[in-house]
Amino acid sequence: MTSTPVHQIAQKGFGTGTNELYDRARPSYRSEAISHIRKVVRGSPPLNVLEIGAGTGIFTRALLAHPEWADAIAELRAVEPSAGMREQFTKTVHDARASVAEGTFDRTGVPDGWADVVIIAQAFHWCPDYDAASREFARVLKPDGVAALIWNLEDRDGARWVAQLRDRIEQHENGTPQFRLGLWRAAFDTAGYNAHFAAPEETVWSYALLGTEGIVVDRACSKSYISVLPDAQKQQVVADVKDIVARGDDLVWTDKEKGEFEYPYKTYLVVAKKK
Repeated sequence: MTSTPVHQIAQKGFGTGTNELYDRARPSYRSEAISHIRKVVRGSPPLNVLEIGAGTGIFTRALLAHPEWADAIAELRAVEPSAGMREQFTKTVHDARASVAEGTFDRTGVPDGWADVVIIAQAFHWCPDYDAASREFARVLKPDGVAALIWNLEDRDGARWVAQLRDRIEQHENGTPQFRLGLWRAAFDTAGYNAHFAAPEETVWSYALLGTEGIVVDRACSKSYISVLPDAQKQQVVADVKDIVARGDDLVWTDKEKGEFEYPYKTYLVVAKKK
């Protein structure tokens, strides 16, 4: 079997030289969401964790440090198709239980029945073949295994200025399969999924993160479809983002002198339990 190709925008936008910004700009994951994953995992410690599309290791670090996971993990195998992201992963994840290797959603290189849980953070919407991916998840999971898909997203319903921000930067998506389009939900209608997994269970958390003009700009620029823009267009996006923040009449300031405000966010978690 040959693995399905990685989207060209992902290849370029997450390529070498872009990932220090990504790692710095993107937020970590809510403790309660990571705790929820621990509660739905049906295996007993020590647990084997497969993380697909592990990126720079943002979720990996949060999982390894979480009090409910720290002593429960036997081994964490991360797979990531981008060499640039794997390089950043090795710089930021320092735990003997964790390793990273090249791999894709449908070709992980993990033995049959090895994993107690498959986790995909901020990546499943990039999957090019949901049926093949579902079959790969089923192959690598133990009989009582669980797959968990998790995303952090700006909450466009949480403030007008966030909606304006999203509208501005989404003009450059250029056909990339973003989470908000919901294309990833097609996975749950595939033969591969329905043959092996129960109906998905979805949980959403709403909250506010620390925001500053610099944080908002960096997060915008860390998006794959913004990072690949020509410099002139990218600088226009930066100027527009700064203008949206400056004009945000519904900003909730936490420390106006420091330029700090609430940045509305949501975390989406979808859990699929193996039949």
